[in-house]
Amino acid sequence: MRAGIFAAAAACAAAATVVMTYAGGLPRAEARPVSAEAPRPAPLPADVLKRLRSNDPLEVKGALDAVRTSAKASAPLAPVIADLLERGLSPLLTQAAIDTLGDIESEAGSPALAFYAQHRNVELRRSAIQALARTRGPVAVKSLRGALSDPDPNTRRLAATGLGSMRARDVVGDLFAALDRRVSEAAASIGQLCAGNDCDRLAAKLGSVPFDVVTSGLDQVLFRPAGEVSDDIKITIVGRVRELGTGEANRFLRDVQGKWPRGWSQRVKQSIDQAVIATSGSPGASGNAQ
Repeated sequence: MRAGIFAAAAACAAAATVVMTYAGGLPRAEARPVSAEAPRPAPLPADVLKRLRSNDPLEVKGALDAVRTSAKASAPLAPVIADLLERGLSPLLTQAAIDTLGDIESEAGSPALAFYAQHRNVELRRSAIQALARTRGPVAVKSLRGALSDPDPNTRRLAATGLGSMRARDVVGDLFAALDRRVSEAAASIGQLCAGNDCDRLAAKLGSVPFDVVTSGLDQVLFRPAGEVSDDIKITIVGRVRELGTGEANRFLRDVQGKWPRGWSQRVKQSIDQAVIATSGSPGASGNAQ
């Protein structure tokens, strides 16, 4: 599928550098204390590259497992693992290689994963979509955008969630189309990515799309930084929820009220407080207004 002696040689050289670094240890000048919050990745075995290229499936599987434990530190090995996928592996090793590329989180793995995102095996498609959300890059975005129309509903859901996590702002229109096709996870991703009128467009879905689906996105909008979403847009959204005048609207607004960060916009907070009071008498509203 992918050829190129020079590319393979470069990948091997990069991988050899990684192995030598782990085998020989960090130079004294580069050593840094390791905190409890950021543990040092597990060291790679010195023979990991040799094992990845072995004809013994057990050796390959063991090497992939070792690479996964080193996660992002093994990024230079991504082209080697991608090459294995492109050459063809057993189903078990294919799954392991896809998962390993996801853990490495290197964009170099995206092209190989994009191929498997269209595989006939639905489990491999799902795994490839999840991995692509971590490897990122234009190839990953294009692949996940296409997967919003996958025949498998779980694959569509994973694609919608992945696009939100990748901050792929140019796919908001595709996510709205997916939401109209009842891909509920698209709402939260729209909330993570929308700007201006698109955020209000999401709020306008109240009443035509299940409340909990729309508010999974509105919650994302309301708690984005002011530099991404203006106070005016947030106040408009609060107003749209308030207008519903239902118990579930009151419960949502109370939840937002309770989570509103200290020191954030007082204008928005006042709007939320007033909306809670206005909907407190609605059937099914929680408790008394604060």
